[in-house]
Amino acid sequence: MYIKRDSDGRIELVSREVTAECDEYLAADSPELLAFLTEGESSRGRAYFQATDLAFVRVLEDVLELLMDKGVISFTELPEAAQEKVMERQSLRRRLNGLHLVGSEDEESGVI
Repeated sequence: MYIKRDSDGRIELVSREVTAECDEYLAADSPELLAFLTEGESSRGRAYFQATDLAFVRVLEDVLELLMDKGVISFTELPEAAQEKVMERQSLRRRLNGLHLVGSEDEESGVI
């Protein structure tokens, strides 16, 4: 996502594409961006807390994957409900990553 900041450095505008106003890139799971997007639903502090929770989920996914890769735990040792959630997240991540196969740098270089 691309953002525009106000004079105090806070996000004031968001765009999916680079524009004249929105030229600073932030990852879609950035706590700051998630807080901005959820700001209208709750207070600023609560929105930021929720946004960091969402970003922390990614950390937990990475730790779980690392533990499985190192053989510390096995996927089948997880409770069935946890296995389903992990598979759902992996599937969703693959689909979302698949939508962004060509980025702005690749388009400029002509690489597909």
